[in-house]
Amino acid sequence: MAKSSKQVASTQPESFEAASAELEKIVLAMETGQMSLEASLSAYQRGVVLLQYCQNKLQDAQQQVKILEADMLKNFTKPDPDER
Repeated sequence: MAKSSKQVASTQPESFEAASAELEKIVLAMETGQMSLEASLSAYQRGVVLLQYCQNKLQDAQQQVKILEADMLKNFTKPDPDER
């Protein structure tokens, strides 16, 4: 049984949105206080995996935005009114 919980904990989510939704479900389930100790530990482990996945995705997106902004940011010069 421990082997299957490790497999579940290491399964990568389909997307950031899927990971976020699954993480929210885990938090709601844990907040009810109705889970056994083993289920709580398993849910916590899965939550850690999902949180790391989400953080990595957000860092990747942030890096992509920085790269895109670096290419787009150029010095802005006002046109000379005499050149019109």
